[in-house]
Amino acid sequence: MSQLRSEAAGRPEVDQAAAAADVVLPGSSAEARWKKLPVIWHLRRSVGLQRGMLVAGLVLCVGFVLLAVLAPLVTPYSYNQLSGPDGNFARQAAPSGEHVWGTTVGGYDVFSRVVWGSQTALLTVVLAVVASIFLGVALGLLSGYLGGWVDRVLVTVADAIYAMPSLLLAIVISIIISGGQSGFLSGITAAALSITVVFVPQYFRVVRAETVRLKAEPFVESARVIGTSTPRILGRHVLRNATRSLPLIVTLNASEAILTLAGLGFLGFGINPTAAAEWGYDLNRALADVASGIWWTGIFPGAAIVLLVLGVTLVGESLNDLSDPRLRIRRRAPRRLAGAPAPTPASPDTAADAVPAADGTAPTAQNGDQA
Repeated sequence: MSQLRSEAAGRPEVDQAAAAADVVLPGSSAEARWKKLPVIWHLRRSVGLQRGMLVAGLVLCVGFVLLAVLAPLVTPYSYNQLSGPDGNFARQAAPSGEHVWGTTVGGYDVFSRVVWGSQTALLTVVLAVVASIFLGVALGLLSGYLGGWVDRVLVTVADAIYAMPSLLLAIVISIIISGGQSGFLSGITAAALSITVVFVPQYFRVVRAETVRLKAEPFVESARVIGTSTPRILGRHVLRNATRSLPLIVTLNASEAILTLAGLGFLGFGINPTAAAEWGYDLNRALADVASGIWWTGIFPGAAIVLLVLGVTLVGESLNDLSDPRLRIRRRAPRRLAGAPAPTPASPDTAADAVPAADGTAPTAQNGDQA
């Protein structure tokens, strides 16, 4: 079938008909390679609600990434700036032309703190996810392939870590690393490592289960028989097949990492407020303002957390649905090429003539067709 499609794609009349009908034939020159990229590929396959969820999630995620990158250009003040040309900022000032989202109880500009907080959140999440993937995949490959006492020890440790509450474990690790609060780089590193310890068992269990299944496959057995080294088998044959589902886990864990970072800052175990902007800390400081009717100090950091988590979650759920054939929404049947003849239904007489006789002889002519 693929050979017939490729031959049809090379015919000029078929290409012209496809262009007239706005149809891209597989294997034709009109199908660009960039359309096969992971996110673009999922976006092209999605339809209806799944496409809406994926597009909305991508828009939110890209928006926060742009805010984090362009924070020095977007914000009128720094995250720790308390004064301007006219003197010190007023505390808990309502939104105005000078401060579009007002000021906090400490005198910081709310808009600047929220935008700079996106930079802190994205840096921490990227470091945490990359470190947890590296450790989880490496340990999962070794545990699943080697087996024995190594597998038993690693599985026991992973189950013990996985059984603990994630936020409580992150608090303990943060206190051990930084003593509760620290500067910008050290605070981001401490928060990222705290979240990494929480996420490593998830990647470990997924990769280990796939490695145990793959090491019994014929291609792995053949590589072992011909004398291929263990590192080459793991890196060339097992790794690429055991990590197919990791992109889905990454998107789902990224939203949990954002909430864990906000929880650390809210409880006072995050980054020092003068070293970096952090949404969880700003929410903590805004608790006392709620009873006084000062809504702007807490609603904007909270909305930033909700929107970023929502965007990452929408992307993750959409990718999960598109990767599962049971949850994927099917496309409509492809349109018929322009100029192609429509299939004609067979008449009863023609269908009867096409059926061979029961004794295996050729069909006989009917309705006066005999010579």
